[in-house]
Amino acid sequence: MPQLNPSPWFMIFLFAWLFFLVIMPSKVMSYLFNNNPTTKSTQKPQPTPWSWPWA
Repeated sequence: MPQLNPSPWFMIFLFAWLFFLVIMPSKVMSYLFNNNPTTKSTQKPQPTPWSWPWA
């Protein structure tokens, strides 16, 4: 039965996992975190009080 012979697909399986675990994360992270987010101002905006009609 040829499907039980591991020699044709085992190296493909190993290299695929090596690619996904070693090479791919660095490529994905360079796209996701290419700049640091900065805030527009350091002061908090003052909240406006609610006017409750029943109070």
